[in-house]
Amino acid sequence: MNEREKDRAGAAAAFRIERDSMGEMAVPREALWGAQTQRAVENFPISGIRFDRRFIHALGSVKRACAQANRTLGHLPADIADAIIVACDEVVAGQLDAHFPLDVFQTGSGTSTNMNANEVIAKRAMQLLQRQGASVAGVVIHPNDHVNMSQSSNDVIPTAIHVALTLALRDGLVPALTRLTGALEERARHFAGVVKSGRTHLQDATPIRMDQVFGGYAAQTRSALERALRAQDVLRALPLGGTAVGTGVNCPAGFPAVAIDVLNDHLGSAFVEAANHVEANAARDALVEASGHLKTIAVALHKIANDIRWMASGPRNGLGELHLPAVQPGSSIMPGKVNPVIAEALIMVCAQVVGFDVANTLGGLGGSFELNTMMPLLAHNTLLAAEMLTNATTLFAERCVAGLEVHAARCETLVERNLALATALAPVIGYDRAAEIAKEAGRSDRTVREVARAWGVLPEEELDALLDPQRMTEPR
Repeated sequence: MNEREKDRAGAAAAFRIERDSMGEMAVPREALWGAQTQRAVENFPISGIRFDRRFIHALGSVKRACAQANRTLGHLPADIADAIIVACDEVVAGQLDAHFPLDVFQTGSGTSTNMNANEVIAKRAMQLLQRQGASVAGVVIHPNDHVNMSQSSNDVIPTAIHVALTLALRDGLVPALTRLTGALEERARHFAGVVKSGRTHLQDATPIRMDQVFGGYAAQTRSALERALRAQDVLRALPLGGTAVGTGVNCPAGFPAVAIDVLNDHLGSAFVEAANHVEANAARDALVEASGHLKTIAVALHKIANDIRWMASGPRNGLGELHLPAVQPGSSIMPGKVNPVIAEALIMVCAQVVGFDVANTLGGLGGSFELNTMMPLLAHNTLLAAEMLTNATTLFAERCVAGLEVHAARCETLVERNLALATALAPVIGYDRAAEIAKEAGRSDRTVREVARAWGVLPEEELDALLDPQRMTEPR
Protein backbone atom coordinates (compact mmCIF):
# COMPACT_ATOMS: atom_id res chain seq x y z
CA MET A 1 0.00 0.00 0.00
CA ASN A 2 1.50 3.35 -1.06
CA GLU A 3 1.42 6.50 1.04
CA ARG A 4 -1.61 7.94 -0.74
CA GLU A 5 -3.57 4.76 -0.18
CA LYS A 6 -2.52 4.74 3.48
CA ASP A 7 -3.69 8.32 3.90
CA ARG A 8 -7.00 7.47 2.23
CA ALA A 9 -7.47 4.44 4.44
CA GLY A 10 -6.62 6.47 7.56
CA ALA A 11 -9.09 9.18 6.60
CA ALA A 12 -11.79 6.60 6.00
CA ALA A 13 -11.13 5.02 9.39
CA ALA A 14 -11.63 8.40 11.07
CA PHE A 15 -15.22 8.62 9.82
CA ARG A 16 -18.37 6.55 9.82
CA ILE A 17 -21.33 6.73 7.46
CA GLU A 18 -24.63 8.02 8.83
CA ARG A 19 -27.90 8.36 6.93
CA ASP A 20 -30.85 10.73 7.10
CA SER A 21 -33.77 11.44 4.79
CA MET A 22 -31.43 13.19 2.32
CA GLY A 23 -28.90 10.38 2.08
CA GLU A 24 -25.48 9.48 3.45
CA MET A 25 -23.00 11.67 5.32
CA ALA A 26 -19.49 10.99 6.59
CA VAL A 27 -19.42 11.79 10.30
CA PRO A 28 -16.35 11.80 12.59
CA ARG A 29 -16.19 8.32 14.10
CA GLU A 30 -16.14 9.45 17.75
CA ALA A 31 -18.86 12.06 17.36
CA LEU A 32 -22.23 11.35 18.93
CA TRP A 33 -24.04 13.45 16.37
CA GLY A 34 -25.46 12.13 13.11
CA ALA A 35 -26.07 13.10 9.52
CA GLN A 36 -28.31 16.13 10.08
CA THR A 37 -25.85 17.72 12.49
CA GLN A 38 -22.98 17.03 10.09
CA ARG A 39 -24.86 18.76 7.29
CA ALA A 40 -25.23 21.81 9.53
CA VAL A 41 -21.53 21.70 10.46
CA GLU A 42 -20.71 21.95 6.76
CA ASN A 43 -23.48 24.42 5.90
CA PHE A 44 -22.78 27.03 8.59
CA PRO A 45 -19.05 27.64 9.18
CA ILE A 46 -19.82 31.30 9.89
CA SER A 47 -18.74 32.73 13.24
CA GLY A 48 -17.26 29.94 15.32
CA ILE A 49 -19.67 30.98 18.09
CA ARG A 50 -21.52 28.07 19.65
CA PHE A 51 -24.55 28.09 21.90
CA ASP A 52 -23.39 28.65 25.46
CA ARG A 53 -23.50 26.28 28.41
CA ARG A 54 -26.75 27.70 29.80
CA PHE A 55 -28.59 27.07 26.55
CA ILE A 56 -27.30 23.48 26.20
CA HIS A 57 -28.23 22.90 29.87
CA ALA A 58 -31.74 24.22 29.19
CA LEU A 59 -32.12 22.20 25.99
CA GLY A 60 -31.09 19.03 27.79
CA SER A 61 -33.54 19.83 30.59
CA VAL A 62 -36.40 20.29 28.10
CA LYS A 63 -35.58 17.03 26.29
CA ARG A 64 -35.43 15.23 29.64
CA ALA A 65 -38.83 16.58 30.66
CA CYS A 66 -40.33 15.56 27.32
CA ALA A 67 -38.99 12.01 27.62
CA GLN A 68 -40.39 11.72 31.13
CA ALA A 69 -43.78 13.07 30.01
CA ASN A 70 -43.94 10.67 27.07
CA ARG A 71 -43.07 7.79 29.40
CA THR A 72 -45.70 8.85 31.96
CA LEU A 73 -48.38 9.15 29.26
CA GLY A 74 -47.50 5.70 27.92
CA HIS A 75 -46.20 6.81 24.55
CA LEU A 76 -42.52 5.94 25.07
CA PRO A 77 -41.36 2.49 26.27
CA ALA A 78 -39.83 2.64 29.73
CA ASP A 79 -36.42 1.24 28.75
CA ILE A 80 -36.02 3.72 25.90
CA ALA A 81 -37.33 6.61 27.99
CA ASP A 82 -35.02 5.81 30.88
CA ALA A 83 -31.97 5.65 28.62
CA ILE A 84 -32.94 8.97 27.03
CA ILE A 85 -33.37 10.57 30.46
CA VAL A 86 -29.89 9.45 31.57
CA ALA A 87 -28.40 10.79 28.32
CA CYS A 88 -30.23 14.06 28.88
CA ASP A 89 -28.79 14.23 32.40
CA GLU A 90 -25.33 14.05 30.85
CA VAL A 91 -26.24 16.90 28.49
CA VAL A 92 -27.50 18.95 31.43
CA ALA A 93 -24.30 18.28 33.38
CA GLY A 94 -22.11 19.44 30.49
CA GLN A 95 -20.56 16.03 29.88
CA LEU A 96 -21.49 16.05 26.19
CA ASP A 97 -20.78 19.69 25.31
CA ALA A 98 -18.08 18.67 22.83
CA HIS A 99 -20.80 17.06 20.74
CA PHE A 100 -22.68 20.33 20.19
CA PRO A 101 -20.48 21.88 17.47
CA LEU A 102 -22.96 24.06 15.60
CA ASP A 103 -22.63 27.75 14.87
CA VAL A 104 -25.20 30.12 16.35
CA PHE A 105 -25.76 31.54 12.88
CA GLN A 106 -27.74 28.73 11.26
CA THR A 107 -31.31 27.95 10.36
CA GLY A 108 -33.48 30.63 11.95
CA SER A 109 -35.72 28.17 13.78
CA GLY A 110 -32.77 26.48 15.46
CA THR A 111 -33.79 23.18 13.83
CA SER A 112 -30.14 22.26 13.31
CA THR A 113 -29.42 22.53 17.03
CA ASN A 114 -32.62 20.72 17.98
CA MET A 115 -31.62 17.85 15.69
CA ASN A 116 -28.07 18.01 17.06
CA ALA A 117 -29.54 17.39 20.51
CA ASN A 118 -31.85 14.67 19.23
CA GLU A 119 -29.01 12.83 17.51
CA VAL A 120 -26.56 13.13 20.39
CA ILE A 121 -29.13 12.01 22.96
CA ALA A 122 -30.30 9.10 20.79
CA LYS A 123 -26.75 7.87 20.14
CA ARG A 124 -25.74 8.21 23.77
CA ALA A 125 -28.93 6.51 24.97
CA MET A 126 -28.17 3.52 22.71
CA GLN A 127 -24.67 3.31 24.17
CA LEU A 128 -26.12 3.33 27.67
CA LEU A 129 -28.56 0.54 26.85
CA GLN A 130 -25.76 -1.57 25.41
CA ARG A 131 -23.42 -0.95 28.35
CA GLN A 132 -26.12 -1.98 30.79
CA GLY A 133 -26.21 -5.36 29.08
CA ALA A 134 -29.83 -4.86 28.20
CA SER A 135 -31.36 -6.80 25.40
CA VAL A 136 -31.26 -4.36 22.51
CA ALA A 137 -31.95 -6.77 19.70
CA GLY A 138 -34.09 -4.84 17.25
CA VAL A 139 -34.17 -1.75 19.50
CA VAL A 140 -33.14 1.46 17.80
CA ILE A 141 -33.49 4.78 19.61
CA HIS A 142 -34.38 7.20 16.85
CA PRO A 143 -33.61 10.94 17.08
CA ASN A 144 -36.97 11.97 15.64
CA ASP A 145 -39.28 9.13 16.60
CA HIS A 146 -38.16 8.84 20.23
CA VAL A 147 -36.08 11.82 21.43
CA ASN A 148 -38.19 14.36 19.52
CA MET A 149 -41.50 12.62 20.26
CA SER A 150 -44.43 15.07 20.76
CA GLN A 151 -42.15 17.98 19.87
CA SER A 152 -40.97 20.22 17.06
CA SER A 153 -37.95 22.48 16.78
CA ASN A 154 -40.47 25.31 16.58
CA ASP A 155 -41.68 24.84 20.14
CA VAL A 156 -38.58 23.24 21.71
CA ILE A 157 -36.07 25.96 20.78
CA PRO A 158 -38.11 28.94 22.08
CA THR A 159 -38.91 26.91 25.19
CA ALA A 160 -35.20 26.29 25.76
CA ILE A 161 -34.46 29.99 25.29
CA HIS A 162 -37.07 30.96 27.88
CA VAL A 163 -35.72 28.38 30.31
CA ALA A 164 -32.06 29.34 29.80
CA LEU A 165 -32.66 33.08 30.13
CA THR A 166 -34.87 32.62 33.18
CA LEU A 167 -32.16 30.64 34.94
CA ALA A 168 -29.52 33.18 33.89
CA LEU A 169 -31.60 35.92 35.47
CA ARG A 170 -32.65 33.97 38.55
CA ASP A 171 -29.27 32.45 39.38
CA GLY A 172 -27.00 35.16 37.98
CA LEU A 173 -28.19 38.70 37.40
CA VAL A 174 -30.68 38.93 40.29
CA PRO A 175 -28.05 37.94 42.90
CA ALA A 176 -25.50 40.26 41.26
CA LEU A 177 -27.86 43.25 41.39
CA THR A 178 -28.78 42.37 44.96
CA ARG A 179 -25.08 42.34 45.87
CA LEU A 180 -24.47 45.70 44.17
CA THR A 181 -27.47 47.27 45.89
CA GLY A 182 -26.12 46.14 49.25
CA ALA A 183 -22.66 47.55 48.46
CA LEU A 184 -24.13 50.92 47.45
CA GLU A 185 -26.30 51.07 50.57
CA GLU A 186 -23.29 50.25 52.75
CA ARG A 187 -21.25 53.03 51.13
CA ALA A 188 -24.16 55.43 51.61
CA ARG A 189 -24.10 54.70 55.34
CA HIS A 190 -20.32 55.01 55.39
CA PHE A 191 -20.43 58.41 53.66
CA ALA A 192 -23.22 59.82 55.85
CA GLY A 193 -22.91 63.54 56.54
CA VAL A 194 -20.33 64.37 53.85
CA VAL A 195 -21.68 67.20 51.69
CA LYS A 196 -20.53 67.61 48.09
CA SER A 197 -21.39 69.89 45.22
CA GLY A 198 -24.39 68.90 43.20
CA ARG A 199 -24.04 69.11 39.42
CA THR A 200 -26.62 69.62 36.71
CA HIS A 201 -25.72 70.13 33.03
CA LEU A 202 -22.15 69.38 34.18
CA GLN A 203 -22.27 72.73 36.01
CA ASP A 204 -22.24 73.45 39.76
CA ALA A 205 -25.62 73.02 41.44
CA THR A 206 -26.84 73.16 45.04
CA PRO A 207 -25.15 70.86 47.58
CA ILE A 208 -26.09 67.25 48.12
CA ARG A 209 -24.83 64.73 50.64
CA MET A 210 -22.74 61.82 49.44
CA ASP A 211 -25.07 59.40 51.25
CA GLN A 212 -27.96 60.87 49.26
CA VAL A 213 -26.03 60.34 46.03
CA PHE A 214 -25.28 56.71 46.83
CA GLY A 215 -28.79 56.21 48.15
CA GLY A 216 -29.99 57.32 44.72
CA TYR A 217 -27.71 54.78 43.06
CA ALA A 218 -29.05 52.06 45.35
CA ALA A 219 -32.59 53.05 44.37
CA GLN A 220 -31.58 52.66 40.71
CA THR A 221 -30.24 49.18 41.27
CA ARG A 222 -33.32 48.19 43.25
CA SER A 223 -35.38 49.25 40.23
CA ALA A 224 -33.00 47.29 38.02
CA LEU A 225 -33.58 44.27 40.23
CA GLU A 226 -37.34 44.67 39.82
CA ARG A 227 -36.86 44.78 36.05
CA ALA A 228 -34.85 41.56 36.15
CA LEU A 229 -37.72 39.95 38.07
CA ARG A 230 -40.26 41.29 35.56
CA ALA A 231 -38.16 39.83 32.75
CA GLN A 232 -38.44 36.44 34.43
CA ASP A 233 -42.18 36.88 34.69
CA VAL A 234 -42.68 37.55 30.96
CA LEU A 235 -40.70 34.39 30.17
CA ARG A 236 -42.87 32.08 32.31
CA ALA A 237 -45.23 30.97 29.52
CA LEU A 238 -43.63 28.19 27.44
CA PRO A 239 -44.50 27.33 23.83
CA LEU A 240 -43.94 23.61 24.45
CA GLY A 241 -46.81 21.61 22.97
CA GLY A 242 -47.45 23.84 19.96
CA THR A 243 -45.20 21.67 17.75
CA ALA A 244 -44.89 22.94 14.18
CA VAL A 245 -47.27 25.89 13.87
CA GLY A 246 -48.95 26.13 17.26
CA THR A 247 -51.77 23.67 16.51
CA GLY A 248 -50.16 20.86 18.51
CA VAL A 249 -50.12 18.38 15.64
CA ASN A 250 -48.59 15.02 16.76
CA CYS A 251 -48.67 16.18 20.39
CA PRO A 252 -50.85 14.03 22.67
CA ALA A 253 -53.39 15.66 24.94
CA GLY A 254 -51.95 16.62 28.31
CA PHE A 255 -48.34 16.39 27.17
CA PRO A 256 -47.35 20.07 27.69
CA ALA A 257 -48.71 20.23 31.23
CA VAL A 258 -46.97 17.00 32.28
CA ALA A 259 -43.66 17.97 30.66
CA ILE A 260 -43.69 21.44 32.21
CA ASP A 261 -44.47 20.00 35.64
CA VAL A 262 -41.46 17.68 35.28
CA LEU A 263 -39.32 20.62 34.15
CA ASN A 264 -40.39 22.71 37.13
CA ASP A 265 -39.66 19.89 39.57
CA HIS A 266 -36.23 19.45 38.01
CA LEU A 267 -35.28 23.14 37.96
CA GLY A 268 -37.22 24.56 40.90
CA SER A 269 -38.94 26.90 38.45
CA ALA A 270 -42.50 28.10 37.90
CA PHE A 271 -43.08 27.84 34.15
CA VAL A 272 -46.61 27.49 32.75
CA GLU A 273 -48.07 26.38 29.45
CA ALA A 274 -48.72 29.20 27.00
CA ALA A 275 -52.35 30.27 26.86
CA ASN A 276 -52.26 30.49 23.07
CA HIS A 277 -49.80 28.23 21.30
CA VAL A 278 -50.13 29.93 17.92
CA GLU A 279 -48.90 33.20 19.42
CA ALA A 280 -46.30 31.39 21.51
CA ASN A 281 -44.82 29.70 18.43
CA ALA A 282 -45.05 32.61 16.01
CA ALA A 283 -43.95 35.61 18.08
CA ARG A 284 -40.92 36.25 20.26
CA ASP A 285 -42.37 39.34 21.94
CA ALA A 286 -41.51 38.08 25.42
CA LEU A 287 -37.83 37.84 24.49
CA VAL A 288 -37.91 41.35 23.01
CA GLU A 289 -39.44 42.62 26.25
CA ALA A 290 -36.88 40.76 28.36
CA SER A 291 -34.11 42.21 26.21
CA GLY A 292 -35.59 45.67 26.81
CA HIS A 293 -35.37 45.11 30.55
CA LEU A 294 -31.72 44.08 30.17
CA LYS A 295 -31.06 47.23 28.16
CA THR A 296 -32.69 49.41 30.80
CA ILE A 297 -30.62 47.71 33.50
CA ALA A 298 -27.51 48.42 31.42
CA VAL A 299 -28.47 52.10 31.10
CA ALA A 300 -28.83 52.38 34.89
CA LEU A 301 -25.51 50.66 35.58
CA HIS A 302 -23.76 52.87 33.03
CA LYS A 303 -25.01 55.98 34.84
CA ILE A 304 -23.72 54.76 38.19
CA ALA A 305 -20.34 53.60 36.88
CA ASN A 306 -19.80 56.78 34.89
CA ASP A 307 -20.69 59.05 37.83
CA ILE A 308 -18.30 57.22 40.11
CA ARG A 309 -15.58 57.42 37.46
CA TRP A 310 -16.03 61.19 37.22
CA MET A 311 -16.20 61.79 40.98
CA ALA A 312 -12.91 59.88 41.29
CA SER A 313 -11.26 61.80 38.44
CA GLY A 314 -7.92 63.38 39.15
CA PRO A 315 -6.95 62.69 41.80
CA ARG A 316 -5.44 66.20 41.89
CA ASN A 317 -6.60 67.80 38.66
CA GLY A 318 -10.10 66.39 38.44
CA LEU A 319 -13.05 66.31 40.81
CA GLY A 320 -11.25 64.09 43.29
CA GLU A 321 -14.27 63.57 45.54
CA LEU A 322 -13.85 59.79 45.70
CA HIS A 323 -10.83 57.52 46.07
CA LEU A 324 -11.00 54.40 43.90
CA PRO A 325 -9.54 51.13 45.14
CA ALA A 326 -6.28 50.52 43.28
CA VAL A 327 -6.70 47.17 41.52
CA GLN A 328 -3.94 47.44 38.91
CA PRO A 329 -1.37 49.90 37.52
CA GLY A 330 -3.02 52.36 35.17
CA SER A 331 -0.31 53.16 32.68
CA SER A 332 2.59 51.54 30.89
CA ILE A 333 4.49 54.85 30.92
CA MET A 334 3.16 56.98 33.83
CA PRO A 335 4.30 55.57 37.19
CA GLY A 336 1.78 55.54 40.01
CA LYS A 337 -1.24 56.13 37.79
CA VAL A 338 -4.44 54.32 38.76
CA ASN A 339 -7.38 54.18 36.37
CA PRO A 340 -11.09 53.40 36.91
CA VAL A 341 -10.73 50.09 35.09
CA ILE A 342 -13.58 48.23 36.77
CA ALA A 343 -16.02 51.04 36.03
CA GLU A 344 -14.78 51.19 32.45
CA ALA A 345 -15.29 47.46 31.98
CA LEU A 346 -18.88 47.77 33.20
CA ILE A 347 -19.47 50.76 30.91
CA MET A 348 -18.29 48.74 27.90
CA VAL A 349 -20.54 45.83 28.87
CA CYS A 350 -23.48 48.21 29.12
CA ALA A 351 -22.76 49.57 25.64
CA GLN A 352 -22.63 46.03 24.26
CA VAL A 353 -25.94 45.10 25.93
CA VAL A 354 -27.59 48.13 24.33
CA GLY A 355 -26.22 46.92 21.00
CA PHE A 356 -27.57 43.43 21.62
CA ASP A 357 -30.99 44.95 22.27
CA VAL A 358 -30.98 46.64 18.87
CA ALA A 359 -30.24 43.27 17.24
CA ASN A 360 -32.88 41.62 19.42
CA THR A 361 -35.47 44.15 18.31
CA LEU A 362 -34.67 43.22 14.73
CA GLY A 363 -34.81 39.59 15.81
CA GLY A 364 -38.32 40.15 17.10
CA LEU A 365 -39.21 41.54 13.68
CA GLY A 366 -38.12 38.19 12.22
CA GLY A 367 -41.51 36.56 12.66
CA SER A 368 -43.47 35.71 9.52
CA PHE A 369 -46.81 33.95 9.73
CA GLU A 370 -46.44 31.01 12.16
CA LEU A 371 -42.72 31.19 13.02
CA ASN A 372 -39.94 33.53 14.03
CA THR A 373 -36.74 32.71 12.14
CA MET A 374 -34.19 34.63 14.20
CA MET A 375 -34.35 32.49 17.32
CA PRO A 376 -30.66 31.48 17.52
CA LEU A 377 -29.70 35.16 17.37
CA LEU A 378 -32.15 36.00 20.15
CA ALA A 379 -30.86 33.11 22.24
CA HIS A 380 -27.22 34.10 21.87
CA ASN A 381 -27.73 37.82 22.46
CA THR A 382 -30.04 37.66 25.45
CA LEU A 383 -28.02 34.97 27.22
CA LEU A 384 -24.70 36.72 26.61
CA ALA A 385 -26.19 40.04 27.73
CA ALA A 386 -27.39 38.48 30.99
CA GLU A 387 -24.06 36.76 31.59
CA MET A 388 -21.97 39.86 30.86
CA LEU A 389 -24.15 42.04 33.07
CA THR A 390 -23.97 39.45 35.85
CA ASN A 391 -20.17 39.22 35.75
CA ALA A 392 -19.49 42.94 35.33
CA THR A 393 -21.99 43.92 38.03
CA THR A 394 -20.46 41.44 40.48
CA LEU A 395 -16.96 42.77 39.82
CA PHE A 396 -18.14 46.37 40.08
CA ALA A 397 -19.72 45.68 43.48
CA GLU A 398 -16.75 43.77 44.86
CA ARG A 399 -13.72 45.45 43.27
CA CYS A 400 -14.91 49.03 42.99
CA VAL A 401 -17.93 50.08 45.07
CA ALA A 402 -17.03 48.14 48.21
CA GLY A 403 -13.60 49.82 48.37
CA LEU A 404 -14.62 53.41 47.58
CA GLU A 405 -13.62 56.13 50.04
CA VAL A 406 -14.73 59.74 50.12
CA HIS A 407 -12.31 62.69 50.11
CA ALA A 408 -14.23 64.77 52.65
CA ALA A 409 -11.85 67.73 52.68
CA ARG A 410 -11.97 68.00 48.90
CA CYS A 411 -15.77 67.87 48.95
CA GLU A 412 -15.87 70.64 51.57
CA THR A 413 -13.57 72.87 49.51
CA LEU A 414 -15.60 72.42 46.33
CA VAL A 415 -18.86 73.08 48.12
CA GLU A 416 -17.57 76.31 49.64
CA ARG A 417 -16.49 77.56 46.21
CA ASN A 418 -19.79 76.56 44.62
CA LEU A 419 -21.58 79.60 43.16
CA ALA A 420 -24.92 77.79 43.46
CA LEU A 421 -24.80 78.45 47.21
CA ALA A 422 -26.41 81.76 46.29
CA THR A 423 -29.64 79.79 45.82
CA ALA A 424 -30.07 79.71 49.61
CA LEU A 425 -30.05 83.52 49.72
CA ALA A 426 -32.74 84.01 47.07
CA PRO A 427 -35.80 83.47 49.34
CA VAL A 428 -34.48 86.19 51.69
CA ILE A 429 -32.84 88.80 49.47
CA GLY A 430 -34.52 87.97 46.16
CA TYR A 431 -33.42 86.08 43.05
CA ASP A 432 -31.88 89.08 41.24
CA ARG A 433 -29.76 90.21 44.19
CA ALA A 434 -28.59 86.63 44.81
CA ALA A 435 -27.69 86.34 41.09
CA GLU A 436 -25.58 89.51 41.33
CA ILE A 437 -23.67 88.02 44.27
CA ALA A 438 -23.04 84.77 42.37
CA LYS A 439 -21.82 86.62 39.29
CA GLU A 440 -19.52 88.85 41.32
CA ALA A 441 -18.13 85.82 43.15
CA GLY A 442 -17.36 84.22 39.79
CA ARG A 443 -15.77 87.37 38.36
CA SER A 444 -13.61 88.03 41.41
CA ASP A 445 -12.76 84.39 42.16
CA ARG A 446 -14.28 84.67 45.63
CA THR A 447 -16.90 82.57 47.38
CA VAL A 448 -20.56 83.52 47.64
CA ARG A 449 -20.07 83.83 51.38
CA GLU A 450 -17.19 86.30 50.95
CA VAL A 451 -19.08 88.54 48.52
CA ALA A 452 -22.31 88.48 50.56
CA ARG A 453 -20.35 89.36 53.68
CA ALA A 454 -18.50 92.20 51.91
CA TRP A 455 -21.77 93.59 50.55
CA GLY A 456 -23.41 93.32 53.98
CA VAL A 457 -26.61 91.87 52.61
CA LEU A 458 -27.45 90.04 55.85
CA PRO A 459 -26.26 89.84 59.44
CA GLU A 460 -23.33 87.45 59.84
CA GLU A 461 -25.24 84.93 61.93
CA GLU A 462 -28.14 84.75 59.47
CA LEU A 463 -25.75 84.55 56.52
CA ASP A 464 -23.88 81.60 58.04
CA ALA A 465 -27.13 79.80 58.79
CA LEU A 466 -28.43 80.25 55.23
CA LEU A 467 -25.14 79.17 53.65
CA ASP A 468 -24.74 76.05 55.80
CA PRO A 469 -24.30 73.30 53.16
CA GLN A 470 -25.90 70.65 55.41
CA ARG A 471 -29.02 72.83 55.71
CA MET A 472 -29.29 72.98 51.94
CA THR A 473 -29.49 69.18 51.54
CA GLU A 474 -33.00 68.94 53.03
CA PRO A 475 -36.31 70.69 52.23
CA ARG A 476 -36.88 73.95 54.11
